[in-house]
Amino acid sequence: MSTSVLFIPNHPAKAANALILARKLASLAQEKGLRAEVAALSDAAAGDFSRIVFVGQLPEQIGAFPADRIAVAGLQEVSENAAAALQRVLDESGSAAQSSAAAPAAAPAAGATAVSAAGKPLHFVAITACPTGVAHTFMAADALKQGAAKLGYTIDVETQGSVGAKSILSEESIARADYVILATDIEVDTSRFAGKKVYRCPTGFALKQTDKAFAEAVANARIQGGAAASGQTAAAPAKEKSGFYKHLLTGVSFMLPLVVAGGLLIAMSFIFGINAFEEKGSLAAVLMETGKAAFGLMVPILAGYIAYSIADRPGLAPGLIGGALAVQLQSGFLGGIVAGFLAGYLALLLVKHIKLPVTMEALKPILIVPLISSLAVGLIMFYIVGEPVAQLFAAMNNFLTSMGTANAVLLGVIIGAMMCVDLGGPINKAAYTFSVGLLTTQNYFPMATAMAGGMVPAIGIAIATMLAKRKFTESEVSAGKASFVLGLCFISEGAIPFAARDPMRVIPCCIAGGALTGALVALFQNELHAPHGGIFVLLIPNAINKPVMYLLAIAAGSLLTGVLYAVLKRKDQAAAAAPAAGTAAG
Repeated sequence: MSTSVLFIPNHPAKAANALILARKLASLAQEKGLRAEVAALSDAAAGDFSRIVFVGQLPEQIGAFPADRIAVAGLQEVSENAAAALQRVLDESGSAAQSSAAAPAAAPAAGATAVSAAGKPLHFVAITACPTGVAHTFMAADALKQGAAKLGYTIDVETQGSVGAKSILSEESIARADYVILATDIEVDTSRFAGKKVYRCPTGFALKQTDKAFAEAVANARIQGGAAASGQTAAAPAKEKSGFYKHLLTGVSFMLPLVVAGGLLIAMSFIFGINAFEEKGSLAAVLMETGKAAFGLMVPILAGYIAYSIADRPGLAPGLIGGALAVQLQSGFLGGIVAGFLAGYLALLLVKHIKLPVTMEALKPILIVPLISSLAVGLIMFYIVGEPVAQLFAAMNNFLTSMGTANAVLLGVIIGAMMCVDLGGPINKAAYTFSVGLLTTQNYFPMATAMAGGMVPAIGIAIATMLAKRKFTESEVSAGKASFVLGLCFISEGAIPFAARDPMRVIPCCIAGGALTGALVALFQNELHAPHGGIFVLLIPNAINKPVMYLLAIAAGSLLTGVLYAVLKRKDQAAAAAPAAGTAAG
């Protein structure tokens, strides 16, 4: 059979680019004397084509196409050197769908080095990202690097933190990677990994169970686009499997900078007097209005990026519009969450099920999907969802503003304890998201409770290493000092190494301390205008009221955690052996 090539543009977020580049490849193939055609995925059939090239990424279902004829050409690769991309796919067809046809290698035994088909150590690339982009992002990256070195692998890790992407993965590194690990709690762009074996896990899993993460990646990675590593077709794309929690945290992560900036600007306006902002044209008024503008964008951004996490770029416009309507209908952050999920899944549904001729495919992501999904979201928000959610939000707000001391203390105990249960996990993030969302209603007490409670675990464990130094190894004592600094910065993850080694003692001690701190914050009626910053927020005037009482609440909870763990902690064998060795030497 003479060489003939069918080019199928397939990239939901960049349909027009994929079509243009597919036609460019077809033209180059024809110049080589090959038969080449371009067809939309919905119309394409394998027929007698000897090569089937997806331009962009693999589709979710490839069952209709023979795996041994398939190749993938990435958009960036074709844009930079179309001729080289064409030659590669002609030479390597079948690798995209069959690169994992062989049974996946078992996780290496201790001390063994797993190798690729070329006989070299397995090469991984990874991305780490968490909602705040501070602690888990970088701790997971370090854990993956150390784990790879221990197992004999090579790895390049890109961190997508609060200051942007660092150590960005090069095309060369991605090209030679055997596996991709996405240790992310939020959605990240994965288009550059088309045709690669991709494994997804939370940052906490990569941090706490690093060896298992590598083993799972080797055994259970899926070809980007939905094909399982075993060569079977996946039931659904990985993005859909990430679920409610991951989509919500993606929205929260994009919203957080607005909350921080807005809250601190409003707090700064009070430097000039509690009512100074009422004088038009004054600096206090400008600070107040700028802060309010930031707060006004919070809910639309939350909704927009929830939708973006679900449906990629086609979900962004309806999500932003739905979030703006939530503000207009006074349904607050609850309405924004509803609007974001509604917009995201509507856009995803339309992207999947609207079939157009290849010549009109480019209109789908920029005209048809945004228009229909935005209209649907608007109608549903106005006529179905908006009013009930607004009433629920108003009732919750009224309860929080009118509750007595006993109820406030109970809520403080709950939020403070939740912040300490899983040290940055789903329960912690649920309490944090709830507290951040209430900043838009000028309910600042839950935020004060959440941040104070979140500081307790790391500070408390550090105190324990000081009080019961003989029960800890030298490395644990050093880690305790680092944990103290992290705790002051409102980074609970400083306690994770201790919780991973001794969860049955560490977690209850942290919960007890967090609950006490939450109760005291409620009792002292502390209010916090900023959602992050830890102890350093106190440097900004009026960011928190009654700062001395706030510090007292944090100190009390941390001390309780430290004392409890110092008492309950069993002496480490390595710590016990050190003095014994010293005695023998003497």
